[in-house]
Amino acid sequence: MQRKIVDYKKLSHEVAAKLIDRYPHGYGDDDIYIFQKPSGEIVEAVEVKTEDTIYLVKISKSLSNFITNFAETIESEMNSEEDSTADLPDFDKSDAA
Repeated sequence: MQRKIVDYKKLSHEVAAKLIDRYPHGYGDDDIYIFQKPSGEIVEAVEVKTEDTIYLVKISKSLSNFITNFAETIESEMNSEEDSTADLPDFDKSDAA
């Protein structure tokens, strides 16, 4: 199984959704992993698992805001995609012949 340290801003939608599922009301002290990178930097992270990878998502001040606003962000992105496809003209196969 792979292990990755990643900033939440670089998460795929799939992994971000798993992060939200795991910590729907935020994370607590017991959820935080603290470790030191070879460079000496101290990192605090929360864990998210997929089938093949364990992600340690770095904690930042904006991570809690991300968790709180994730559902709203996804909904607005989906609505904007629907709006952009709604403006496309219908394609009639008989016109192509």
